[in-house]
Amino acid sequence: MKWWRTLIPGLLLLAGLMALLALRLQPSPPAEPEEPLYLIGLSQANLVEPWRVAMNLEFEEAAAEHPELRVIYTDAAQDTQRQIADVEMLMGYGVDLLVISPNEGEALAPVIARAHERVPVIVLDREIEGEDFTLFLGVDNERAGYLAGELLAGLIRGGSVVELDGAQDSPPMVDRAAGFERALREHPDIRVTQRLQANWLQDQAQDRMKEEILISSRVPDAVIAQSDDMAYGARIALDDLQLAGRVRIVGMGGENSDALVREGILDGGIRCPTGGREAVEWVLRILSGEVPEQKRILLAPERIPG
Repeated sequence: MKWWRTLIPGLLLLAGLMALLALRLQPSPPAEPEEPLYLIGLSQANLVEPWRVAMNLEFEEAAAEHPELRVIYTDAAQDTQRQIADVEMLMGYGVDLLVISPNEGEALAPVIARAHERVPVIVLDREIEGEDFTLFLGVDNERAGYLAGELLAGLIRGGSVVELDGAQDSPPMVDRAAGFERALREHPDIRVTQRLQANWLQDQAQDRMKEEILISSRVPDAVIAQSDDMAYGARIALDDLQLAGRVRIVGMGGENSDALVREGILDGGIRCPTGGREAVEWVLRILSGEVPEQKRILLAPERIPG
């Protein structure tokens, strides 16, 4: 046997081992990002109200912590028919779970019921007619109204109040008004002299408040607003009329409540959780197979004294 016949296979084996070692020493390519396992649809009633913007941001931040989730967001811009179309579009995309904050509970109940026949549905903030959904998450609005009334009673100890309401007959508006009325029954020396509808919006509250004072020629002792945005609008109106400091203002809202009270813009507030982060927690639990023991979960509001 010639010597090279044994040398060549050895050299080939050595070369192969060296090549393999070189490959192992090379840096590994970056791992491919994990593919989302679930497609989630979030249908929002509007993004005009800062509280709803905060809800979406909380949901987005919480969902970003879970790469298995991909979320499609829609904005109905306060248009119920548009939100119905949004839900139908999301279902057409094949979402695994629908989250919806309805513009109008009654009108949206049928399309939500159809969606619920196919996927789990989490309803945020505003309840709907019937039971065709998986879970409702929302603020205990009656409690928020009651706490606001108690807070106001400690500020004025009697006198007249202008009440700024949200969207007419919407469940949060009705419940917050009922809670405030319950608180005032314990303080008969406080009376509501006018209720003004401002649809949760700052500019409408500013206009309604200014009109009320100019037309009636009456300056109330206090203003209670069902949202921080309306409370801020009332404050601008009072400042424009050079009434700052004469009228106490209490609002109810979300992430801005603390800052508005701390900076002295409002005399007190009620912090109402948006439910955005809690919704993501329940998205994961429901998709893992958990069935909520309670169909309705109310989130507790908190008092922010001035």
